[in-house]
Formats: sequence, C-alpha cells, structure tokens
Amino acid sequence: MPILAIRHEALLHNCDMKLDHLDGLVAFVTVARRRSFTAAAAELDVSPSAVSQAMRQLEARLGVRLLHRTTRSVSLTEAGASYLERVAPAVGDLADAAEGLARFRDRPSGTLRINTSRVGYAMVLRQVVPVFTAAHPEVTLEFVIDDGFSDIVAAGLDAGIRLGENVQGDMVAQPLGPELEVAVAASPGYLAARGIPRALEDLARHNCLRFRYVTSGAVFRWEFMQEGRLVELAVPGGLIANDPWVAIAAALDGVGLAYSFTGLMQPYFEQGSLVRVLAPYSPRFPGFHIYYSSRRQVPPKLRAFIACAQQVLG
Repeated sequence: MPILAIRHEALLHNCDMKLDHLDGLVAFVTVARRRSFTAAAAELDVSPSAVSQAMRQLEARLGVRLLHRTTRSVSLTEAGASYLERVAPAVGDLADAAEGLARFRDRPSGTLRINTSRVGYAMVLRQVVPVFTAAHPEVTLEFVIDDGFSDIVAAGLDAGIRLGENVQGDMVAQPLGPELEVAVAASPGYLAARGIPRALEDLARHNCLRFRYVTSGAVFRWEFMQEGRLVELAVPGGLIANDPWVAIAAALDGVGLAYSFTGLMQPYFEQGSLVRVLAPYSPRFPGFHIYYSSRRQVPPKLRAFIACAQQVLG
C-alpha cells in the first residue's frame, strides 16, 4: 500500500507530473532524515520491506537513484540531496495540514516528538508527563534525549526544550517555569579534607568537576556574579564528562566540587550529602523554554502540551 497518495486535480494544473509520482515521498524524506530504513520504518509504523519497496518504486518512476545503500548505511546521492531540498518542506506542509484536522476532533492525537537534554527531562518533562498523559491519552509522547544541540526541523521533531539562552533566533520560544539558579557544592568529607572555598580565587586550589559540550567539544567555563557582573572562570580539575549527572555523582562520592542547577542538587542539600558553597556568587539564568519552527503551523497536540507544561511549571 502506498505510504503517501494524494488525489487532487489542482496538482495537475500546468504540470506534467503524474499523481503516482507523489507516492513514496514520505518514505524518502524519512529515510533521508534517519539514514536508516529500519529507523524510518519504526517511525512510520510500517515494515522495513514496505519502506524499501516504496523507495524502489519512487526511484523507478523518477528514473534516478536517490539513495546510496550499503549493508551498514544509507546516504543521499547528489540527485537525492537536491530532490530532498525541494520536497521536504512540501511533505512537512502536508503533515501540518493533516495535524490541523485534529481541531475537528474532540481531542488532540498522534505522536508528539520532543528533543531535550537529560537535565531538561529531569527538571521539566518529568513533572509534566504524568499530568499530560492522563489528560491526553490519545497523544503518544516520544522524547529524543540529546545533550548536544539538534536541528529539530532537520530531525523531523515537533519541538525542543532548552535553556532560553540556547534557543536559536529563528525559532518561536515560550518559557516553561521560572528563572534558574546554579550552585557549587561538595560532600562534607571533601570540604573537611580540602577546605571550604569562600571566594572565587579559592577555586584554583580545588578539584572542580567539569562539563564538556557534546556539540562543540568545548569545556564549560563556570559562571558567577561578581560585583554586579557575570564572570566566566576556566576552573581546574581532574575530571571532565559530557554528562552533567557525572559531576553530581562524583561530588557525592567526595571527588570534588560540582557546578549545577540548584534544583537538581536541592534534595542532596536537604539530606546533608552535599553542602553548598559560594552561594553569594550564584547567578540566575532564563529558565527552560519550549521552541518550535516559526515556519510551521502549531499542531493541536503541541498546543495542548505547551498549555499543560506552563500550568504544571507555573
């Protein structure tokens, strides 16, 4: 059965395209984006053989090869890359049009695909998911957890959740919850052995547990407020990880000082397993935002999720 079949006479006006040339476009765009027939089939909820057949038929009708196939990978041919650039926006518009029909139904439905970081899930989505799924059982939530910065449009995602300062300017962004504060903390045992830092200069004598960005590869510079301005420090330390939870775990184990969101470490402050230091220097930042492409109509399922999240997170 064709994955995409559109029957509308307007498409034939001043055009020699045949209607069946449109069959297989969804398969092509999905395979091109996921670089995998198996992943594309899972996303489309069909068998890999159905996707493969749709692609063979599309290439046969067009008379040109669109994909390079090997046993391990799928990539675009030059013709395929050119074709994808032209047809992907149109396929997106068709998907938006289908989503738009949801307003004629009683409840939002379909799959809502959201990209966020592990911290974003812990601080935002974990609170929202139970409320949203109870209110909207016909919507399937799919989260793509990525501590880098993904292109949600190229990845075929509906939205992303990131800190407000990290949202690209060509996106529509809406805040979820209040501002965030960061804190520096260590275990009581570490502080007893190494001393309590009371000024930013004291960090030079401590083991600071650092974070490396997945996308750029740069090591994050710790940020503080000093004399009314934001300063960045390249702190020393013998442990670097690309997962922010590693620093908290290592701090709990007495390895060094962790720098993270206060909300993530608050339970450990209350338990006494971590002790906060340098609190007068802690900066505040714009909180998490949900963002989506300004070029696409907002589907009902996303509108419902945003409303729910803003209500839960205040």
